[in-house]
Amino acid sequence: MAGPLKRLKILDFTTLLPGPYATMTLADMGADVIRVVSGSRPDVVAYFPPFIPGTDISAAYAYLGRGKRCMTLNLKDPRSVRIIHRLLDNYDILIEQFRPGVMEKLGLDYRSLLKVNPALIYCSLTGYGQSGPLRNRAGHDINYLARSGIMSYSGRKATGPALVGMQIADIASGSHNAVIGILAAVISRKETGEGQYIDISMTDGMIAFNAMYGAGFLVDGQDPLREEILLNGGSLYDFYETKDGRYISVGSIEPQFFAAFCGVINCPDLMQGGIAPPDAENVKQRVREIIKTKTRDEWTEMFQRVDACVEPVLTLSEALDDAHAKERGMVVEVGLPQGGSVRQLASPIKFSETPPEYGITGAPAGAHTRDILLELGYTDEDIAEFEKTGLFN
Repeated sequence: MAGPLKRLKILDFTTLLPGPYATMTLADMGADVIRVVSGSRPDVVAYFPPFIPGTDISAAYAYLGRGKRCMTLNLKDPRSVRIIHRLLDNYDILIEQFRPGVMEKLGLDYRSLLKVNPALIYCSLTGYGQSGPLRNRAGHDINYLARSGIMSYSGRKATGPALVGMQIADIASGSHNAVIGILAAVISRKETGEGQYIDISMTDGMIAFNAMYGAGFLVDGQDPLREEILLNGGSLYDFYETKDGRYISVGSIEPQFFAAFCGVINCPDLMQGGIAPPDAENVKQRVREIIKTKTRDEWTEMFQRVDACVEPVLTLSEALDDAHAKERGMVVEVGLPQGGSVRQLASPIKFSETPPEYGITGAPAGAHTRDILLELGYTDEDIAEFEKTGLFN
């Protein structure tokens, strides 16, 4: 059975990570997605190593392009605008990731395209949004994290903010908020018949991620500081190095979990102080010394017998080979355009009746240009002329 979004048709004008991840998520759930890309300025993700053995396709590009068709157009050519207008007869959701004003210069902004399809849902995904003094400023994930306030109380006092190995702002704040916004607009359109414009700022999303501590600051005006609050190292809630140089995570916040933790490390006297004792740093140093007496796997074996919210820090290879991840089906085989298949991360969303369908991996830029133009009513002669005159560059 097709996925739950099988009736959605989306034009994707995004590159890099945030937009492509969003549209991959929608494609996994059944949406029909056409990527419109430049033929002369390839997406840098296409060159991101490693490459799938026996192909010239980047593993990341193949993943982010999963389940989508891809056509190349020179958007500065007026003929491209006319082609987009034809596509809008059926593809009534559009997502773009250019800086503010770029799509307007191309004649592809929301107000212009609304005249073509009054029910259009149009999502702009940028670092700083469509308004404000930073709207035209370049940025990357680390910059949006920095401007959100979160990094002011993340990391260690001695060393400052710490990088995370994945792009939090790009995916959690950008991709996911774009998906949420688009699906909310689809529901609204079903009720009103009207589309709408969606302005997604990755920085806005990161500011909202302050959640509990942001809510607290707006009441008491106190800035949270590194290693001084419950969840950022100011308590025993933390990572601890083991005898073999590996790590375990301790999240034993509730009394029953903390009691189980104290029992395993044979420190019943710590139970009274809880996860956040008055002398947290001294207690933490004692816990560090205890945890260093055994290997990660020894502690993992001991904590498997109790509910203490203590788990090992796994490598990526260990995480994907873990029995739980296997049971949850978090790695799937996806077909390659030229035959064969490659292992990829699965959709994390489980449906009882409409499971994800992955189609094939991302195809090279322009792989479906001809097919899409033929579907729109263009002839072989038209396409040959377009190619000859540089429309696909």
